[in-house]
Amino acid sequence: MRVAVDRPSTDKDCMHFGRPLEHSRASKHVDPAAPYRLLIADDQWEIREALRLLLKAEGYQTELVDGPQAVLASLERDAFDLVLLDLNYTRDTTSGREGLNLLSRIRSIDEHLPVVMMTAWSNVDLAVEAMRGGACDFLQKPWDNQHVLGCVRSHVQRYRALCKQHRDLDREQMDAIATQRRLLPSYVPSCAGYEMASAYIPARSVGGDYFDVLQTESATMLCMADVAGKGVPAALLMANLQAALRPLMREGTSPDEVCRRLNQHAHSSGKFISFFHALLDAGNRKLRYANAGHVAPLVIRADGSWERLITGGAVLGHFDDWNYGQGEVSLNPGDRLLLFTDGLVEAANAQGEEFGEEHLLQVAVENRQRPAEELKRVILHAAMAHCGGEFHDDATLLVLAIK
Repeated sequence: MRVAVDRPSTDKDCMHFGRPLEHSRASKHVDPAAPYRLLIADDQWEIREALRLLLKAEGYQTELVDGPQAVLASLERDAFDLVLLDLNYTRDTTSGREGLNLLSRIRSIDEHLPVVMMTAWSNVDLAVEAMRGGACDFLQKPWDNQHVLGCVRSHVQRYRALCKQHRDLDREQMDAIATQRRLLPSYVPSCAGYEMASAYIPARSVGGDYFDVLQTESATMLCMADVAGKGVPAALLMANLQAALRPLMREGTSPDEVCRRLNQHAHSSGKFISFFHALLDAGNRKLRYANAGHVAPLVIRADGSWERLITGGAVLGHFDDWNYGQGEVSLNPGDRLLLFTDGLVEAANAQGEEFGEEHLLQVAVENRQRPAEELKRVILHAAMAHCGGEFHDDATLLVLAIK
């Protein structure tokens, strides 16, 4: 029997469980092959028309609006390469306050979109305030045509280049996500004598947590790792770790020797990896393990007592040569084994208070008689309720229930 891993499988799921790579709204929608599109906002018809004719001669497409509400409606509806924005409107003709407030609202829609401010009552203080508010440039009316064209050309080209960078990053991100999900197990095995359930929640679309389960005729191998760092670099290092680990798991290499060899492999990368590896003999219910600096797994006994699995040594990659210790524990009917990464216990609420190992232990002890799948969901629900669903680090949980 195989049990599905609980993990995000779509971009929408990643949005729910974690915080994906964020780019500007417009940068995702601007067609790189389309002509430049500019939004011109001024309450004077002759100003709007003069700018339209000037920019049309240079190949720019324009949309003309006469006030703040029309600006916001256009930005919500369409994508633009630049906004030419008047500071002064009929309600507030000289202070520029209405234009500055509108600038702030534009920035909340798209923080990268170039906004060039215009006014006939310019002064140094107003220009400085506009630039601090997010304007990329400042034009005084009446304007010099060549100066306007040069200003617009510079900013729209820079914005298109930024949009391309974001699209390239998105493609790299999606490739990394697909690669990482192929590395993580789609199912965890379950057989007579025990059952397992697992969950993986990345803080970003790509994370640095890793776990694996491999079943042979004689034993079941479990491992969990937390690669230093986040994002694509951590995912690549995790892939490298898996490539070195899988052959050792198939050979049934002892946990201490697995840690020793992976430590030598990791040392060359210059990165640190916390790692836990165990061999479960379901026949005699013995678990042999080695803990390389990983947050200690918990064995919850049927009577409510518990113990932490700490025997092992330093994190992988810190020392070039390290002989790891190996521990052994008996697992009896009714016991529960919890493997997890620090992202689970370090999930914090708005006050910065962590979920904590003590809270995790309390939830696990109180629900120790539940099947593996139910216990996993109870623990995740408690952690997510504590942090409001916002995990700031990758969180992974593996629950093993002895029948």
